[in-house]
Amino acid sequence: MEVPAKTLLLKENEVSDNAYYIEKGVVRAWYNNDGKDVTFQFFMENTMFSSLESFRKGLPSMVSFETIEPCTLWKIRKADADAVLAEVYEDPELRTQFMDSLFERIFDYMKHFFSFIKDTPKQRYLSLAKERPEIIRRIPQHYIASYLGITTVHLSRIKSAILKEDALKK
Repeated sequence: MEVPAKTLLLKENEVSDNAYYIEKGVVRAWYNNDGKDVTFQFFMENTMFSSLESFRKGLPSMVSFETIEPCTLWKIRKADADAVLAEVYEDPELRTQFMDSLFERIFDYMKHFFSFIKDTPKQRYLSLAKERPEIIRRIPQHYIASYLGITTVHLSRIKSAILKEDALKK
């Protein structure tokens, strides 16, 4: 399916009947915190996403999913996904690949969570720029600031300070 930017694919508290694969584009996962959108994950090309707890267990989703760029997405309904997963579980190699992809996503969440405990906002930005530079290039600054847990003004100050430090090194 072709989807324009700013399309809401799933709203927080709705039950997810679909999972998606991104052929082209960017999607963000976010939740509402007292009227403020808090971005906590970005998904790009060649990635599957869904609200796992909602899709697998039929629970209300804790997050919303929204396209940031125009996207080309593949959508699979829960019943179809369950049939595919039954086949995946029977094949040891496919089961391992599936489990590895789930653990990769959980590991990303854990790294992000722990970065809020141990790192400064500047350290979080530098890590993001090093580990996922495509986010810095493609994602609007207000979403990056939200993802880092700071304001856009604070993000601008961090970027300015980094530029000054880099200039002094030269």
